[in-house]
Amino acid sequence: MHQTPQRVVIQGITKNGRTFRPSDWAERLCGVLGSFDADERLRYADDVQPTLIDGVRCVLINAQLPSINPEGFRFLMDFARDNDLRVILPEERRTAVATSVLAASENSLATV
Repeated sequence: MHQTPQRVVIQGITKNGRTFRPSDWAERLCGVLGSFDADERLRYADDVQPTLIDGVRCVLINAQLPSINPEGFRFLMDFARDNDLRVILPEERRTAVATSVLAASENSLATV
């Protein structure tokens, strides 16, 4: 059976329910971890993709990114925390990562 990859989702909604601006924030954030191809077009990294879910701009992050690119994952989580954005974690990682994120929020997300 094919299993859908687990994703962390950063929603473009603050914890108090406001829409995050600018409207292209997800594309800009994903562009930071992207690269330019031979035609000089920006290509998003496979592990970080901008998307629209139920009318809300979001960033989908491969749940394995902390193992693949810890610095990149830390950057994304710092961005979400600094801008008070909602983060949805995959069910099986929710407890472990949430505990780490909560503890690390006092120490600038030292480890995840």
